[in-house]
Amino acid sequence: MELHKTARKLVWTTRSRWGKLVVCTGVLLMLATAGAYGVSYWYRTKHRAEPIVFGATFIDDYAEELGVDPRETLQAAITDLGIRRFRLVSYWNDHEPEPGQYQFADLDWQFDMIERAGGSISLSVGLRQPRWPECHGPTWAMQKPSSEWSADLNDYITVVVNRYKHRDVLVEYQLENEFLLDAFGECPDHNRDRLIAEFELLRSLDDTRPIILTRSNNATPSWPVGEPRGDRVGAAVYKRIWDRYVTRRYVEYPYPPWFYGFLAGATELATGRPSVIHELQTEAWLPEGFSMRDAPLSELYRSFGPDHVASRLDYAADTGIRQIDVWGIEWWYQLKTNRDA
Repeated sequence: MELHKTARKLVWTTRSRWGKLVVCTGVLLMLATAGAYGVSYWYRTKHRAEPIVFGATFIDDYAEELGVDPRETLQAAITDLGIRRFRLVSYWNDHEPEPGQYQFADLDWQFDMIERAGGSISLSVGLRQPRWPECHGPTWAMQKPSSEWSADLNDYITVVVNRYKHRDVLVEYQLENEFLLDAFGECPDHNRDRLIAEFELLRSLDDTRPIILTRSNNATPSWPVGEPRGDRVGAAVYKRIWDRYVTRRYVEYPYPPWFYGFLAGATELATGRPSVIHELQTEAWLPEGFSMRDAPLSELYRSFGPDHVASRLDYAADTGIRQIDVWGIEWWYQLKTNRDA
């Protein structure tokens, strides 16, 4: 009988402990959520009166890949969409295909066209820049040991910055792109020391313009601590993608807009750095086996279509972040001109 009572007490104590753990965990989650929302509310209220500036990433290589004329695409973004702020890329493999042989004609005309339109440019520099395969190094350099190609990369960055830093249309740089994200892209390393060295080099070449550093992941956003400290922090916002690793289906990220407001607010409180959305997903993300150029519209629109544009822009505005660069204008133009969409 006594043994039975003891056993019942142990069971009750165990259940009680688990119950307390569940309750405490729930309370902590509620407090954390409330705190995060509070930070987001503060941030969004503080910046509510500031104007929203929508820009776009433009990549001439991607326009060509989709089968549309890059000049016509950029001009259409300026005249049809009214965009004046552009993030441009300086792919190393495009502009130094052979050692010491530089070809900047394609980037020059982009600068000229945006300047004539009274626009502004954020220039991406470094090895890792927007669009697959993320890292865009020339074959002649990437065959070398990292200590050698990183020195070549620094030489290339120097040439790029010295070529364009005297252009008033250039307002800021983005150094690398989601540098610490090692789960996506084909890149040789994610060595923070290299990023620090590149940051110091860029600052020494041009200390008149801010430098953006971008978070390393949309799903598990990194905290912008440690060196180097950029002048602004970029966040990518993707809502609906094809998950190739786990579910093998389209996945909608569950984050509400205030979540990104919390990240921006916490960053501002902790570091004093403002945040920008450097990539707002406004194009489809397809499963393997489909091409952005000729996939059926029905498949493309499962991820992102014309009906999503307004809601996606509203979503970005509701984060409280006021500088927002959309992603996919080359694809929009291809749909308009080649797909009759």
